[in-house]
Amino acid sequence: MKKHFKRAAAALIAGILAAGLLAGCGGGGGAASSSSDGGSGGGTAITIFNSKMEIQSQLEEKAAEYSDEKGVDVEVYYSSDTVAAHLATRYSSNEPYTISMVDAKDVYALAEEHALDLSDQEWVGNTTQAISIGDKVYGFPVCVEARGIIYNADAIKNATGEDFDPESIKTTDDFKAIIDKCKAGGMESPVGVMKEDWSLAAHFFAEIYEQQADPDAFIAGIKDGSIKLADDKKFNEMMDTFDVLRDNNYAKDAAISAEREVTEQKLAEGEIAFMFGGNWDWSVINAYDYSENMGMMPVPNNSGDGSDSKLVGGGSKYFFIDSSENTSAEQQQAAKDFLNWLANDPEGQEFIVNECALVPAFTNNTLEVSDPLGKSVKKYADAGALIDNYNYLPDDHYSIVGASMQKYLAGEIDRAGLADEVTTYWATAEVGAH
Repeated sequence: MKKHFKRAAAALIAGILAAGLLAGCGGGGGAASSSSDGGSGGGTAITIFNSKMEIQSQLEEKAAEYSDEKGVDVEVYYSSDTVAAHLATRYSSNEPYTISMVDAKDVYALAEEHALDLSDQEWVGNTTQAISIGDKVYGFPVCVEARGIIYNADAIKNATGEDFDPESIKTTDDFKAIIDKCKAGGMESPVGVMKEDWSLAAHFFAEIYEQQADPDAFIAGIKDGSIKLADDKKFNEMMDTFDVLRDNNYAKDAAISAEREVTEQKLAEGEIAFMFGGNWDWSVINAYDYSENMGMMPVPNNSGDGSDSKLVGGGSKYFFIDSSENTSAEQQQAAKDFLNWLANDPEGQEFIVNECALVPAFTNNTLEVSDPLGKSVKKYADAGALIDNYNYLPDDHYSIVGASMQKYLAGEIDRAGLADEVTTYWATAEVGAH
């Protein structure tokens, strides 16, 4: 899940220090670690920071196996802290991770000072998703992810008596019509809405920027007042669709109390039919008695600009290798070997696709994606039907704009109030370097 700074790394760390965040994080930053017990003991040791909660257990298990096979001691750490704040803790204590998994914006902010140039690596020629700054490649794409409306076709057919064709749903009006059919067939509330701020702001609201012809210019217009968000066509079209989601939410009477796991269980088992989300949600859905006939479709809207035929996505989460003197040449080489193993070795490729249920970012990984959400993403990606992620939102966008979206979801503010709060946010917020 899914996705956000215009400061050099030194300024970032200084700012966090000034705000006192480092003291709150402590040396470990709340990380949970898994040490591989089976390594050679006398060999090279590397650390991996994982910021993708859904694959922590898989990474821990694979690190132990990799250590046994390669004679490299591998430890995997996870932290729920903001990635930038957590990494700043490690930098300030001169204990950087050998490999760090970050969002794209963090690569742009940190790479030139902290990351190793990977331009000469074999995998670079097999992906269009790597992150380069100038003529140097710094970011290794972990996977491709995308977001849209997740649907349960079996649940829809059970309610309507008709096979569901996601390509028939283009407009907000189409979407409302199929929901009404589900309700007429006995499905009381066909929609689930995740209340998490990252889902509401970093994913749904972000599409309002991403679907603009020039997201940078659009945000700049909000900042300088030349664009009135409340009057913007795309803002209103997307919020019209969000209103349909909100008004048909099974938890609309207590929307901010709805638990993600409950919502995804209801979707998996067919109690509801639709939920905004991404292919990362499969890691939750597959824990339940799920319907096989599920998938993802673009967010319907009435714009007529073609966005109703595309998911939003691309490379999601990136590894970079530490370039500092705190990481030895042997550790850097071991880290390169690990990334090449993920991209090129059949066992590494199988780990990404089958064990982690991720969509590979490399053309030489031809394994079939097994889960239905991943299949949808791969179909749109292969067709070139992905709207690019906007990777430069500030770190606090999802929490601040997310809080405003939560108020809107709960009916505490209206659309004009939401536009006012987002505009106030952008009065001082700055997009990331890119």
